[in-house]
Amino acid sequence: MKTLITFAELRDLLTAPPPELPTYVAPLLNLANRFAGATRPRVVGQMSNLIQEFEGHTFDDWASWYQARFPNAIEEACRLIREKLVKFKGVLESITDEMITKWVEDLVLAKTFVGLKYQEAIPKKVAELTGLAYRLATPVQEAGGVDGVIGDREVSIKPSSWRTQVVQREELGGVLITYEKRDDGVEIEFDPGQFRCQSAR
Repeated sequence: MKTLITFAELRDLLTAPPPELPTYVAPLLNLANRFAGATRPRVVGQMSNLIQEFEGHTFDDWASWYQARFPNAIEEACRLIREKLVKFKGVLESITDEMITKWVEDLVLAKTFVGLKYQEAIPKKVAELTGLAYRLATPVQEAGGVDGVIGDREVSIKPSSWRTQVVQREELGGVLITYEKRDDGVEIEFDPGQFRCQSAR
């Protein structure tokens, strides 16, 4: 049997109730904290290590133990978040309708397009890196699991998790290029030795 214990249930089970905050406050504080780095290890300690050192069992014991070891950490984190919120306030007051329009257009149009079509950019980048020509796969090639042709080699583009799947449901067509989405882009992996080198495209 499988069951899910929600974070809310975990809090109840471990007697660590959430703070009661007005609507929008928690997301804004999360955002300010992300920019301020107020709860990073340099400010509040390495939590994953500290919880292993803690030998108690209750939330109250943990709170006492932590605050004895880091008496100024909470106050310092609050200071950093407060400073960032003051900067946010100034920015919020300067936001114009034009800025909002630009942001929405970028999200709905550009980022959606790039986020959903980035697989088409991958073989183009590999072609650029190998100095070979690239073309789209024909419908017949696509039916055989081929995503494009670089030089004279058919290529198949898969997420990096494809390598570790016990059952790979589709036949691999051509040279494998894998990718993994990152916060700052898409990381690709391929073996340049599998492509025929040529001096010009």
